[in-house]
Amino acid sequence: MSIEVYVVDAFTDRLFAGNPAAVCLLEESLEPDLMQKIAMENNLSETAFIVKTEQGYHIRWFTPAVEVALCGHATLAAAFVIFNYLEKSAQQITFTSKSGVLKVVRSGEWLILDFPKVSYQSCPENLLINEALGLNCTELYKSEDYMIILESEAQIRVLQPKLEIIAALPSRGLVVTAKGLQADFVSRWFGPQVGVNEDPVTGSAHCMLAPYWAEKLGKSQLYAEQLSARLGKVHCEVKADRVYLKGQAVLYMQGRLNLDRD
Repeated sequence: MSIEVYVVDAFTDRLFAGNPAAVCLLEESLEPDLMQKIAMENNLSETAFIVKTEQGYHIRWFTPAVEVALCGHATLAAAFVIFNYLEKSAQQITFTSKSGVLKVVRSGEWLILDFPKVSYQSCPENLLINEALGLNCTELYKSEDYMIILESEAQIRVLQPKLEIIAALPSRGLVVTAKGLQADFVSRWFGPQVGVNEDPVTGSAHCMLAPYWAEKLGKSQLYAEQLSARLGKVHCEVKADRVYLKGQAVLYMQGRLNLDRD
């Protein structure tokens, strides 16, 4: 058995930037254990598996360690593959997923993800987080991730967290964020709990980040940068219970996975 696969750099307009995701095209769903092994072998922060359905496509996402319920950059990568190689005349794609129906619209070279807004709750100061970041963090929020508000972009850039402490937190991961200098806000995301020490660009985290900063800055359209070594650029718009994430993508590689076991 072989599977057609693409590797796409997402949330960027150039190669070797943004966040690379593998996109595997399936005729029918595979066993979760096999999908997990493929994702582990790919060793990217996410591998997306898509299957054509009557409604559009079904999508699942795996890190090298676990399956996740929502992933932005790998959805953007999957949509890029469909628009450019499978359905070149399409202007909209509908994905079904563990997070419900997700739509992606093409607008020239831009792709716009229609994702659910993620709610969050304020939480008290956490000594483990303080130790992990080497800071006294007083503004903390919690959803699936912890979200830590820092004072400046400079703090975000120089942060060297203790990943072994973050790995012990009861969350998917931890995102640190601050008001940006050029961008409306900046962030970094760490998820050793799910096998991703630092994610280059985390679209799903912006479903929490964008609503926070929209309220804080009093604007519904925002430009965000994720300050990983690869730098990700995410244009966000918050409307009611949805967050629209706009980005570009670039093909890095295409080929086939060989799954013959004899």
